[in-house]
Amino acid sequence: MLFVKSLHLVFMVTWFAGLFYLPRLFVYHAQASDRISIERFKVMERKLFWGIATPGGVLTVAFGLWLWLGWFQGAGGWLHAKLALVGALAGYHVWCGKLMLDFRNERNARSHVWFRWFNEFPVLILIGVILLVVFKPL
Repeated sequence: MLFVKSLHLVFMVTWFAGLFYLPRLFVYHAQASDRISIERFKVMERKLFWGIATPGGVLTVAFGLWLWLGWFQGAGGWLHAKLALVGALAGYHVWCGKLMLDFRNERNARSHVWFRWFNEFPVLILIGVILLVVFKPL
């Protein structure tokens, strides 16, 4: 079960890396004005979303489910709180996908400043998840 837990952590790091960097690309994309940069950001965003963040998220959830089924079935309220945060992170991931499509279709209406604030949300989720898992307060 430690191997499954290790894979859960590896893919969690991968997922968060993608969700930390993708909105940062949105910041730069929102600031870009030349066609070459705009097209480059579209490619980078697509590859990051589909090649790193999405597989990381899917595998994080899959290995987390495996852990839950094999180990944490009697876990307390901390696990429910963690799952709520993971659900919020999945929603954020989907929202990033929608924003990526808006950029791809040249429909972005948000400023680079908005994306700078948007970029902070997964940090809050990560802090919450780590504190819940380490301290198991509930």
